[in-house]
Amino acid sequence: MATEEVNTSKKLHVVMFPWLAFGHMIPFLELSKHIASRGHAVSFISDRRNIDRLPKLPPHLSSLITFVDLPLPPLTNLPANAAATSDLPYDKVKYLKLASDRLRDPVARFLENSSPDWVLFDFVYYWIPSVASQLGIPTAFFSIFTASALTFFVGRLEDAKLRTKPEDFVVPPPWVPFESTVALKLFEIMKIIDLAEEDEDGVSDVIRASRSAQHCDFLAVRGCVEFDSEWFELMKDIHRKPVLPVGQLPTTDNAADGGASWPETKAWLDRQAAGSVVYVAFGSEAKPSQLEITHIALGLERSGFPFFWVLRTRRGEADTDSTRLPDGFEERTGGRGVVCTSWAPQLKILSHDSVGGFLTHSGWSSVVEAVQFEKPLVLLTFLADQGLNARVLEEKKMGYSIPRDERDGRFTSESVAESLQLVMAGEEGKIYREKIKEMKGVFCDRGKQDGAVDDLLSYLQSHDKKEEDKRDSIEHI
Repeated sequence: MATEEVNTSKKLHVVMFPWLAFGHMIPFLELSKHIASRGHAVSFISDRRNIDRLPKLPPHLSSLITFVDLPLPPLTNLPANAAATSDLPYDKVKYLKLASDRLRDPVARFLENSSPDWVLFDFVYYWIPSVASQLGIPTAFFSIFTASALTFFVGRLEDAKLRTKPEDFVVPPPWVPFESTVALKLFEIMKIIDLAEEDEDGVSDVIRASRSAQHCDFLAVRGCVEFDSEWFELMKDIHRKPVLPVGQLPTTDNAADGGASWPETKAWLDRQAAGSVVYVAFGSEAKPSQLEITHIALGLERSGFPFFWVLRTRRGEADTDSTRLPDGFEERTGGRGVVCTSWAPQLKILSHDSVGGFLTHSGWSSVVEAVQFEKPLVLLTFLADQGLNARVLEEKKMGYSIPRDERDGRFTSESVAESLQLVMAGEEGKIYREKIKEMKGVFCDRGKQDGAVDDLLSYLQSHDKKEEDKRDSIEHI
């Protein structure tokens, strides 16, 4: 009997398993919503404490996306109330990874009982392909890192030990054949050099990601070929397997409730002149040092612009090193600036006409949201892939980095003020204001985003192992 054609109308069950950081969980959730909007079922694995903090699902998708609560096992040195990286000081995040590794057996039981068609997993869970393959379930490593950032950190598995010292990371890796400025500054790699070092289980983050890329069936990467085509082509060459862009995944819940404080925030924004406000936020991971807080604050004061600053003074209850604003700062800037030390509705703030610029850490979700609302970027990096993102944004004239000492990362209040003035009002900064508007069509075009998701789903349907096994059995009748 002839082989049946692939049934591309088949409804899938896809498991999503993001790393326990909101910068990872949110893009995984956005992709889940796109998949579910096509009628496919999604199981989203996390700890209940994270699930409860995620944005609420649109009612029409709530029956198709199921949140699966797999509690983190207790672990020495991991605070009992910590379920995400934002709940911990940076030096304790490694224990969250070790606790996550102990989810291997619960995840295996869930996969065996639910029998999904695919698992899309994050870099931390490098053991997923082994677990899933024993059950006949194919896997995709879904990278929320851009193609350039992932390629900088991850070559072939045998390349992982080519870089052994911090200075190796301040230049592009040897597997990048074209000219690029995508590399870390010395102060950036010194903050995260532990990512390349073995943890207590003997596995570094670079090895986790390298093994994930080597053993998955294909890579799904946040981004689009219109933005960084050469990096996608290089990834295919390095990993010798399909690499599928899934789009920039702009956040889609701007119509959601902005919380109890939104009316007051909106009223303040309404009183400001169009394009005059600096929005300042560094994501859920970054916590500037006390010296950095001081220079940022004095720089905002010196700039003369109104500002709305979402200030993170602690990383969870276990963080005993709380930062504070300079003496007299709030009194001197009263009325002109707002300092918010709780959650703020970033999408709603960025969408407001009074906001004219975004002082950001370069986290990619924040970058996409800035492009979504055409807000020019002033960049101040802290952790992880942020420095690499900043290099790409600089290359493409989409963002301007505050000048810093490349060895220790020091910057001044004067450089903060001057950078804000350049990007938001200066003639020299006009290029950044224009480029952000140009890129909206690349990042946020609904047709391009839908096309990327449709291509992904077409691949998942045509390479579904259950369907392949069924066709193989038909062929042998």
